[in-house]
Amino acid sequence: MEVIKDLPEVFEEFAEQRKKSFLGVKQLKDKGIPVIGSYCTYFPQEIAMAMGAASVSLCSTSDETIPDAERDLPKNLCPLIKSSYGFAITDKCPFFYFSDLVVGETTCDGKKKMYEYMSEFKDVYLMELPNTQGEEALKLWKSEMIRFKEYLEKKFDVEITEEKLREAIKINNEGRRALKGLYEVMKNDPAPIKGQDLFKVLYGSTFKFDRSAIPGEVNALVDKIKKEYAEGKMEEKKPRILVTGCPIGGATEKVIRAIEDNGGIVVTYESCSGAKSIDKLVDEDNPDVYDALARRYLNIGCSVMTPNPNRLELLGRLIDEYRVDGVVEMILQACHTYNVESLGIRRFVNEKKGKPYISVETDYSQADIGQLNTRIAAFIEML
Repeated sequence: MEVIKDLPEVFEEFAEQRKKSFLGVKQLKDKGIPVIGSYCTYFPQEIAMAMGAASVSLCSTSDETIPDAERDLPKNLCPLIKSSYGFAITDKCPFFYFSDLVVGETTCDGKKKMYEYMSEFKDVYLMELPNTQGEEALKLWKSEMIRFKEYLEKKFDVEITEEKLREAIKINNEGRRALKGLYEVMKNDPAPIKGQDLFKVLYGSTFKFDRSAIPGEVNALVDKIKKEYAEGKMEEKKPRILVTGCPIGGATEKVIRAIEDNGGIVVTYESCSGAKSIDKLVDEDNPDVYDALARRYLNIGCSVMTPNPNRLELLGRLIDEYRVDGVVEMILQACHTYNVESLGIRRFVNEKKGKPYISVETDYSQADIGQLNTRIAAFIEML
């Protein structure tokens, strides 16, 4: 008989997924399954899946290894880059330790240089990500997809067939649809669950090695949330907040807590850990599979893109669909692309959408929690 778990238990299971996968990655290695580590939403996961590899997000969201990283890297560098490098050189990240290959991408300058140092002690493959999204950029990115496939075939002595690639695309699209179905429950007002719990599932699901298991688990959770909502179980009505900006996870979850401890509720995340990574599907009907992959991944609206209309398109859509009362942008210290773009985001939110906006700059320490609470409480009170 299947044991029916209550919602908090299910949310905690997703929150614990990263730790559970620490053991899982060792078991994969023991079975001889290749492990490919990555740091970014631009990583074309389907190509790794098609060769039978497991792919995993590498540790990059805690300040515990930053002092180690600062022996090699500048102190005034983005904490995400320092944390990524720190976990790599200290071997404190089981995912990194067991990865046969780390795939980087030419997003920001800090990351590009950090990958150079990392490649001194680990196999790092760097994908040349264009910084524009026109037709010429698409050609380059498609050729990068093919170059990556050929590299994997040679390195691991495998053949990546179009059939396997299409199968991987189908599996990942199913996962994206399920996760989209989950965050869409937040269109309800009042919200059915806390934004913190929504985040636990979105973030936790990135650490699941078996991508085909995601739809079943997430769809069952969505059904449960909808059923309880129909029975009248929901959050209190509160100001509805959209979170945008740098990737959130680990240390930066303090921003979600600051919003929800001070009277707001996060109804949607535009950032990499949220809608940005699952909003668009790979076109399964495109006869050119590498073109389909290139289009889907290149269209991600990251601040490394110039110009970056896709971020504004997604942001505008989420503000409307989720009936957002205010926008909080979280920017990591020394993240120049997001920091510079914040002026454009503020103008868009204030002038085009007529909504209040606040940006908070933070790092991975817990030293600014008091200040975050004060600023965000004042912002929510104003709503």
